Amino acid sequence: MKNFKVTSLLCTLVMLTSAHAESDAHSPKKVDFTFKGPTGTFKRDELQRGFEVYKNVCSSCHGLAHLRIGNLQGKGKNIHEVRTSNLGLTKDEVAALAAEYKVQDLNADGEPIERKATPVDKFPAPFPNQKAARAANNGAYPPDLSMVVKARKGGADYVYSLLTGYQKAPEGVEIGEGRHYNPYFPGGQISMAQPLHTEGQVTYSDGTKATVEQMAHDVTAFLAWASEPESDDRKELGIKILFYLLIMTIIMYLSKRKIWADVK
Repeated sequence: MKNFKVTSLLCTLVMLTSAHAESDAHSPKKVDFTFKGPTGTFKRDELQRGFEVYKNVCSSCHGLAHLRIGNLQGKGKNIHEVRTSNLGLTKDEVAALAAEYKVQDLNADGEPIERKATPVDKFPAPFPNQKAARAANNGAYPPDLSMVVKARKGGADYVYSLLTGYQKAPEGVEIGEGRHYNPYFPGGQISMAQPLHTEGQVTYSDGTKATVEQMAHDVTAFLAWASEPESDDRKELGIKILFYLLIMTIIMYLSKRKIWADVK
């Protein structure tokens, strides 16, 4: 009974400490993303640029364990199309992209092997295990990014704010070794060094000027899409269903009035 009380007290202290750390963090900036809201949609050119940022900057530490490479394939390559639900890559482009990665598998005898990835495979993790990931990042464990927008309070606004929120620590604030000041991160100190720090850090294939804000906006949009690739299709279906229900409601109402018109 005594051990139970001690454990309960420790859990309460941890929860209070966590809540206090979150309360110390700045509220995320309000960003005008096109995919927000029940009718919001992703822009294909934005997703393509965001993937370029992820691949060239983020993928060395962070994985996309829940996203299949084939999800990037779409119908055509019209980058001006708004409702797309994908990045619009062709079948050959996706196959070529998949071939750049190696994945672990089993052969016919059940023995572990390494092979080239295919479009049906999920993006492989950058490290073989958590121990290797921590060893390469001064003890910090880089989280998987495929669900990060949904997993963090504030969603896309938080991710964008974090990426653009690095700054010099205020006077009197002591930063721990291997830490960096970011007021949008709970506690204000984060192990990840500023990932987007220089204009032109990524060269966009469509010629867009790669400012830090632009790169942060694009990669955040890509990560929001990665967490739910079918988002646009789901929203479109929802609108159709609501329209159908509205029409049926009107028809049923008019039918009811006609049937009961002669009843006194």
